[in-house]
Amino acid sequence: MARAKRRTQQAVTIGDVARQAGVSAMTVSRVMNREEGVREGTREKVLRAVKALNYQPNPSARRLAKGFDIHIGLIYANPSDSYLGRFLQGALGAAKRSDNHLIVDICAEDTAAEYVASALRLAKAKIAGVILPPPTSGSREILSVFEELDIPVATVANGSDARKPMDINIDDRAAAATMTQHLLDLGHRRIGFIRGPRDQVSSTLREEGFRERMAEAGHPVSDELVVDGEFTYRSGVGAAERLFQLQNRPSAIFASNDDMAAAAIGVAHRHGLIVPGDLSVVGFDNSPSAISVWPELTTVDQPVSEMAAAAFDLVLAKVDTRADGDSSGSIARVHPCTLIERESSGPCTMSD
Repeated sequence: MARAKRRTQQAVTIGDVARQAGVSAMTVSRVMNREEGVREGTREKVLRAVKALNYQPNPSARRLAKGFDIHIGLIYANPSDSYLGRFLQGALGAAKRSDNHLIVDICAEDTAAEYVASALRLAKAKIAGVILPPPTSGSREILSVFEELDIPVATVANGSDARKPMDINIDDRAAAATMTQHLLDLGHRRIGFIRGPRDQVSSTLREEGFRERMAEAGHPVSDELVVDGEFTYRSGVGAAERLFQLQNRPSAIFASNDDMAAAAIGVAHRHGLIVPGDLSVVGFDNSPSAISVWPELTTVDQPVSEMAAAAFDLVLAKVDTRADGDSSGSIARVHPCTLIERESSGPCTMSD
């Protein structure tokens, strides 16, 4: 009797559950994977069918229900290794949890031609969807390729001036304003700012948040205090040196990512300055470099891994709804950021 019962249970398929609930096999898969975008009434019908049939899902059954393994592409061109590591961690984790695959294509050059070539390489790999971190998330060339091929795309941190149907973002402007207020509260008035690449919208938004908060506090920022960086440690070294060469150096430096902030701390040490006694330094991202320098960085915690996972899930859900013959509208999600106060920021000890 027991053996016969086990054989019966093993024979239950996702198709049986779908017929019992009156839905598609893809919808059953989405319910079992606890994905969003399923109506509550439909979810309840599926769960009742699962219970009635004593269905036990497994990875093989889910792949069978889909009819194929889903491959999601990722095009990467960000110069920050720490950002790449955290982004891949989130995207690969989402792929593993859903029993699907991530295909990564890294652009050799930061050019429109290379972006298009990368998009076409992924298209040839027969991907079902794409996730784009910055700066590729703002590339009209890449987006136009996938739009023409009707391949769904989820963008991460693409900025507010180019919203797309599926966006995962943070409020860069508000986060930068919060960090600026932290330095103002510590008594700093002459604050240097190291911005990121000019072609990345997040760089512009962070600079705007910094300048706007300084102006609101009655301390407009002179142009000499804003210097260019490229989101790399090396560019942060050059940017910090330019700030230290000013006749009246700043009492604090706000770098728009942690790699450049870590570089500013290194340059400060080389000039014999104590951080934060002589100079406060703050960053943005809460990347691994934030806790690998001394003193550890005060920074903005941007949940990069979580944003990457959310983008992967958005694309996967879009692929599923298409398979079900369903169509969903635009989705935009803004993830919260938190200021992480560590030892690199302290009260101003010089007159600004």
